[in-house]
Amino acid sequence: MAIRLLHTADWHLGKMLYGRSMLPDQEYFLEESFFPAVRREKPDCVVLAGDIYDRQVPPAQAVQLFSKVVQRLHDEGVPLAAISGNHDGAQRMALAPRLLWEQGAAIATCLKEAFSPLRLQKDGQTVAVYLLPYFEPAQARDFLGREDIRGYGQAYAAVLEELIKGFQPGEKRVLVSHCFVTGCQVSDSEGPLYVGGSGEVSAGLFEQFDYVALGHLHAPQPAGSQARYAGSPLKYSFDEARQSKGMTLVTIDKQVETAQLPIQPLHDMRVISGALRQLLEDGAHDERNQDYLFARLTDCAPVYMPMERLRACYPNILGLSSEWLTAGGGDISGESKQEPGKQTDDQGIFRAFLEQICDLEATKEDCAVFEQARAQLMQEETR
Repeated sequence: MAIRLLHTADWHLGKMLYGRSMLPDQEYFLEESFFPAVRREKPDCVVLAGDIYDRQVPPAQAVQLFSKVVQRLHDEGVPLAAISGNHDGAQRMALAPRLLWEQGAAIATCLKEAFSPLRLQKDGQTVAVYLLPYFEPAQARDFLGREDIRGYGQAYAAVLEELIKGFQPGEKRVLVSHCFVTGCQVSDSEGPLYVGGSGEVSAGLFEQFDYVALGHLHAPQPAGSQARYAGSPLKYSFDEARQSKGMTLVTIDKQVETAQLPIQPLHDMRVISGALRQLLEDGAHDERNQDYLFARLTDCAPVYMPMERLRACYPNILGLSSEWLTAGGGDISGESKQEPGKQTDDQGIFRAFLEQICDLEATKEDCAVFEQARAQLMQEETR
């Protein structure tokens, strides 16, 4: 029979999004998608390819949540093979590694541990799982005793060269790693490894492995012929709104096959665009009004308290941009969509304020009072 792995990555437990904790969403993912998949698919091992936490010193609730995961997998009799990522505090995660290993939870946090693979055996077939945590080039120099290593690509090649020397004949080989493979799609929510491409790794380095379970990039995608990013289980930035999140089920037999298991989130994430009045009308009967939203306002005139007004029908709106206010520069894509100089005069702003906030139409007398006050203020400023 084939050996099956459930490949997931980039949980980022404890992440804050626009000031909102994602822990309720992460707990929902675990209870409604992850553990049901474990029970349904009965994998021979769960592979977690780094960025378990969102920061090196995670909140206590995040640590407690991951502890529950480790305990429940142990109770289910499913081994865990995990590595630390660039967001994780590797030294803080390195608690009783040998004891955890003996209990079926292999959590690798240093280079040395990559050279002692976890071996899965089933019906005469052996799969060696090499756990290669995130590391810096300086760590590779110290570990290998090679002062010639400079960039991350060179460090990665040197480590894999040594790793391959320990291969045993007749085994299938799986590498678990957290890195940026050249040419793959990136997202706004990922912390960059390096600037200018020096942190990228060539997919050609994976040729000696049957499957490479990758973490770091949040979009599910292949990385060459042997490697794949499972992607993050949840959307962590609005440029991920169109991504289909999931986990990867890996079947290792004579060949390697992969299938994506979809995830139903507690809150989906999307971007809406239009004039405020239209968005309010749409929101009154939007069946998905609980989604996390970013609104792009296309009004050509000022609008007042748009977040408060939109929150009445979209309680989980997290942010917005206004084309009028920013001349397009506030759009999350960074693209300017408004013609230069397209502005509203002070009288227009005053009329819009009365209409939107006071529900009144400005009269000639109102405008005269406003103009008198504006002229007086300008005189005081020039004194």
